[in-house]
Amino acid sequence: MGPHPAVAAIRLAVRRALQDVLADVLAGAPRAAAPAAPAEQPPLVLVACSGGADSMALASALAFEAPRLGVRAGGVTVDHGLQAGSDLRAHEVAERLAALGLAPVEAVTVRVGRAGGPEAAARSARYAALDAAAERHRAQAVLLGHTRDDQAETVLLGLARGSGTRSLSGMAAVSGGLSGACGTDRRYRRPFLAVDRQTTRKACLVQALPVWDDPHNADPSFTRSRVRHEALPVLEKALGRGVVEALARTAQLSRDDADALDAWATQAQRAATRADGTLEIAALHDLPPAVRRRVLRRAAIAAGAPAGSLFARHIEETDRLITAWRGQRPLNLPGRVEARRQGGRLVLQQANQ
Repeated sequence: MGPHPAVAAIRLAVRRALQDVLADVLAGAPRAAAPAAPAEQPPLVLVACSGGADSMALASALAFEAPRLGVRAGGVTVDHGLQAGSDLRAHEVAERLAALGLAPVEAVTVRVGRAGGPEAAARSARYAALDAAAERHRAQAVLLGHTRDDQAETVLLGLARGSGTRSLSGMAAVSGGLSGACGTDRRYRRPFLAVDRQTTRKACLVQALPVWDDPHNADPSFTRSRVRHEALPVLEKALGRGVVEALARTAQLSRDDADALDAWATQAQRAATRADGTLEIAALHDLPPAVRRRVLRRAAIAAGAPAGSLFARHIEETDRLITAWRGQRPLNLPGRVEARRQGGRLVLQQANQ
């Protein structure tokens, strides 16, 4: 008799992710910025585990599948220090990971700042810790337990912010480390983006895996919690079941479109950039707005504008220097970046340069 359908589903998802990791190894993808491990050492894959149902299901599936594919499996749990007793809970999670047979296992404590709000600050601290752990252990990849439900919430948040196609594309199945260091562009893997939260919880139940429900996930002071417990249930009541699946499908379709537009923008930027780093107006004018504005956003960031502070209105006004030129004065963009039209060129640089 085979495993329970929920267990089979999570194992299949992890098996496919590990096969992709091994394919990267065979293709010669670099492991990380740290020195390479000995050639005879099997690749190491870490699981990021909070102790919740999604990440515990992921950890159990990794512990089962990794040895069957010749992969070493370890785990990391991050203590954000935001709740009383969080250090003890992190220690308990680490013990559970070790009991599953994962090694190495460690609990990492981080200091959460304030930049961008509590959710963004916690995320930044967490990923910095995971990046450091991956480099410390020379891990080939880090598995994350985001589910289809998480993806739907991410798409809904992006839609509410009006952030464009890239925001609607949600989380990628494969993404790079935050540091952008060489060899980290495929560090993070999200095997469960096609698996719903109910399946991961059921998998934990039938395997008798203890799980911890983070009270922050039900705290209405957090935006994502309100989306999860208020917005999505209202949408499903009004539109019928299937909203989560539809939003997750929208993420994939949007990602395909955004990837194609980004590739086009890369080619357009190369063609429009002059030797002195300015942009040729004539080369940009007739491009589709979606492509041209991508070029302008990249150029502004390259000039020193912080990506998180660069909003659609900034790019739209910069775009008007190309498409609706009426002798406008130079624009002041975030990061003290100035955008001005000079003859047939668009100049973006730090003010007073």
